[in-house]
Amino acid sequence: MKGLESIFRPKSVAVIGASTRKGTIGHEILHNIIINEFNGKVFPVNPKASVIHSIKCYSTVLDVPDAVDLALVIVPREAVPAVAEQCGQKGVKGLVVISAGFKEVGGKGIKLENEVVDICKKYGMRMIGPNCFGIVNTDPDYSLNCTFGKTKALQGKVGFISQSGALGEAIMNHAYELGLGFSMVASIGNKADISANEILEFWKDDPDTKVILLYLENFGNPRIFTKIAREISRHKPIVAVKSGRTRQGAIAASSHTGALAELDVGVDALFDQCGVLRVSSVEELFDVARAMANQPIPKGNRVAIVSNAGGPGLLATDALVNLGMDVAPYTGVTKTKLKKAISGLGNVNNPLDLVAGAGGSSFQKALSLIKNDKNFDSIIPIFVPPVTINQLEVAKSIHEGIKGTKKTVLACFMGAGEGSEGVNYLKQNGIPVYIFPEAIAKALSQIDIYRRWLDRPRYEFKAFKVNKKRVEEIVEEAISNGDEAIVGEPALEILTCYGIPAAMGKIANSEKAAVSAAEELGFPVAIKINTPQILHKTDMGAVVIDIRSAKEVKAAFTSLKKKVAGLKIKGKDRFSVSVQEMINGGVETVIGMTTDPSFGPLIMFGLGGIYVEVLKDVAFRINPLNEGNVTEMMEGLKTYPLLTGQRGAEAVDISKLKESLLRLSQLVTDFDIFSEIDINPFIASSIKGKSKAVDARFIIKKS
Repeated sequence: MKGLESIFRPKSVAVIGASTRKGTIGHEILHNIIINEFNGKVFPVNPKASVIHSIKCYSTVLDVPDAVDLALVIVPREAVPAVAEQCGQKGVKGLVVISAGFKEVGGKGIKLENEVVDICKKYGMRMIGPNCFGIVNTDPDYSLNCTFGKTKALQGKVGFISQSGALGEAIMNHAYELGLGFSMVASIGNKADISANEILEFWKDDPDTKVILLYLENFGNPRIFTKIAREISRHKPIVAVKSGRTRQGAIAASSHTGALAELDVGVDALFDQCGVLRVSSVEELFDVARAMANQPIPKGNRVAIVSNAGGPGLLATDALVNLGMDVAPYTGVTKTKLKKAISGLGNVNNPLDLVAGAGGSSFQKALSLIKNDKNFDSIIPIFVPPVTINQLEVAKSIHEGIKGTKKTVLACFMGAGEGSEGVNYLKQNGIPVYIFPEAIAKALSQIDIYRRWLDRPRYEFKAFKVNKKRVEEIVEEAISNGDEAIVGEPALEILTCYGIPAAMGKIANSEKAAVSAAEELGFPVAIKINTPQILHKTDMGAVVIDIRSAKEVKAAFTSLKKKVAGLKIKGKDRFSVSVQEMINGGVETVIGMTTDPSFGPLIMFGLGGIYVEVLKDVAFRINPLNEGNVTEMMEGLKTYPLLTGQRGAEAVDISKLKESLLRLSQLVTDFDIFSEIDINPFIASSIKGKSKAVDARFIIKKS
């Protein structure tokens, strides 16, 4: 953290690569430091100039007579290692390397970047970049703008981290137009040394940073991010745009769980578990940020709308309702007072239509009544400016009408433009203004997600008593046999060792043994081919169910043996089947795990059976799981009502489902040898003790 302190709160800055030529990055960064009135010493460094921007220039950083906290490096990439070496010798504490052409271009760039990182480690320096836009700290004690953009950053409460340098200037410009102020900005580029995780940690206790925005292209260490973000989100909202939502195609997976993890479900799961709001665009990022930086978090999802035009009010209503918000009617005292206070009103509905001729007085009267109504958590004033009505007057009336409220207020001035006096007045008084009501609806719905996350109870991670030793033996035997997967009875035994109930079964190598097993278990039974090479048994017709006699057992055995006649069964094992107790009734669910290359194990739950990959109604969470994670997974499914009882059906044993997921999480934590796990189907029964896994497979990681 000391290195970050020197970068964001330096007492002295050297601009290595400062230039006399206007329009160059070296000139613009020095210019921005000066015109933003940095409260510290500035040292231009360039061996070809004696003075730049009326300031004495030095040939190298070693020639600077004073101590240097922060060095901005803007030189050709081949020169960066030598400059970093000089900075280390000088005792510089932090570097911001603007120069590009490193890891992002591959080849020699990777080698140069690693060389710079090694130099930083040698001297204990910390580095942001390379290939970045720079940094900003608007605190008047520093007034530091080390970017090459043309737009000044407004002082505010938002910390912004961007992995893209190219977006830097556009984002700064857009924020300025919206009146959104920053506390600090960090463009981290290739994040060769300092990552977003460390900056988040640095901002965690920063009193000037109330909201944190992220633009990310990839994660450095998702597990560290999880820990930091979960802690910060309890006190400061984090809103993120993560690019790369789709893949051109999922990596070939041999399990249902792997095939269902086609998109970046790891990112969604990570953000959801950490309370990070994920938005789909930079525009949405700033829509949410404006609201959260200036207004309180609503206590609920109930919204009141006041408009001088019917159409925009209806647009807002449709958007809000479609996003899960509640636009309830005005009732009781509020309805009576509104009717009495505002002449010309017809029916008093929500949205409240003040009619086109309504001016500031009508808005003020309506808002002053609605702000006291406990049935609403947020208020949206919508104003469509007629030529005859003064926008500034309406803005002042809106501000006066909501004065003193603790409700969230987001305004819409349709067609007014960002330069409107009325719009500027509201922004200056902490009321965000949007061009269209749909943007407000989207922002409020995102904030409501965060509100609900804050309201979630906190759960501890459970540890169950299990037979880990026996599972180790099963795994070791499979590996010694050269098996790629553990299926059949050994797979079900692994489940029972970890307390996950499984249907009883017996292995049979002959018709006689199969009949004996069926009679011992009791009819009806199911018979499956017991061959690890066959992962999707139903696809091959490798399962026969509801067998009710010895004759049917023999017929099934013969039929199944023909199915594998062309397969070369590995090892010393002969053809065999698994004879299993028949599990009737209940709801087929799927429980599983797949390994994401960035996030590690992802636990999955959803509707199971043969249609799992068609319906794709599944949820993923990053391992390990607690009871809260499991509850969210289940309740977030569209098919959740099938588990709770639909149209007279009895609810399944939800507690056993939850416990099984938690036990699987412990199994995954204990054994990192598995790349994928499928428990499909897991029959969820309404009868206690009858919920059981029917089939399972464990895919072993390739060494």
